[in-house]
Amino acid sequence: MENSQQALVLLRQIIRSTDMQDKEISRSTGVTPPQLMVMKTLREHTQLTTGELAKEMVLTQATVTSILDRLEKKELVLRERGKDDKRKVWVSLTDKGMILMKGAPTSQQDIFVRNFEDMQNWEQSMVVSSLERIAFMLNAQHLDAAPLLDIGELNRAQQEE
Repeated sequence: MENSQQALVLLRQIIRSTDMQDKEISRSTGVTPPQLMVMKTLREHTQLTTGELAKEMVLTQATVTSILDRLEKKELVLRERGKDDKRKVWVSLTDKGMILMKGAPTSQQDIFVRNFEDMQNWEQSMVVSSLERIAFMLNAQHLDAAPLLDIGELNRAQQEE
């Protein structure tokens, strides 16, 4: 197999793997991977404002708000207006959200981060450099993307099956 074909196969494997886990997370938890990542971040920080949550996840506040709207409808998160500063909206997991998180699968993103951080600095640099080159080759370097391993729009509604 030519190197170009092998590279395309590897890219396709990554895309398929991400898509398959996306569907498995949705099937097993009832939430999308971005929703699960929001919940994971809230579990780690207990309570955050919407702005702090967006900053922590490197997402826009509008995207986080859209995700929170869906999680709130499912009674997985609670939004409360600040007592001292009414302009602030604090977000936390509900008991139902905490229970869901206890049974949630480990995401590919968590596995990737753990394995990537176990690599030597020079190996990390090589991977980043290669991925930058691939993004450039696909004319994708200008696309806005959050540091979440997921397919599609992050603020999308979960599709009904």
